[in-house]
Amino acid sequence: MMESRIPMIKHLDGVCHVYIDDAADLDQAIRIADNAKTQRYGTCNTMETLLVAEAVAAQVLPPLAQIYFDKGVELRGDAAARNIVPAIKPASEDDWYAEYLAPILAVRVVQDIDQAMDHIAKYGSAHTDAIVTEDREKAQRFLREVDSSSVMVNASTRFADGFEYGLGAEVGISTDKLHARGPVGLEGLTSQKYVVLGDGQIRT
Repeated sequence: MMESRIPMIKHLDGVCHVYIDDAADLDQAIRIADNAKTQRYGTCNTMETLLVAEAVAAQVLPPLAQIYFDKGVELRGDAAARNIVPAIKPASEDDWYAEYLAPILAVRVVQDIDQAMDHIAKYGSAHTDAIVTEDREKAQRFLREVDSSSVMVNASTRFADGFEYGLGAEVGISTDKLHARGPVGLEGLTSQKYVVLGDGQIRT
């Protein structure tokens, strides 16, 4: 039997990222990364992978890791992250694809915004991704080039929500492009029907 090729609205994986840029306000970055992971664990807009620019990793990872450890979050990271915070457990390739929906977070140190966006393109689920930066040009690049249903600058991924977007009750969040993308409310599920009432008009 052939599989249907009808476009469908699917509420699928939320492998969400926060990238802390080297031009970030680090206090703001720590608050956002904390909230994006720990405000609620079992939602599709919760951050599952934290990406940190290597230029600021030594400043931001130790205090942020302590916040996570104090809240019982298990960290799994690459070698660069573990060199900075030895208590981080080694990450496997599967961790970069994981939607944990639990107090577990993957952590990777990246060279720059390009490597961060490459990581998101490879491992992300096109749900919600955020950059923390004070560099407007980098922020605009991130918004243009990251192909996710919600892309954010200096905000927690937890805001990607139908109610927060003013859509009312949310049906789900679509990562597809047909027919709806992003948080879907009643309006997003509504199709149009045109009704024409005439009394003999013709088109010439």
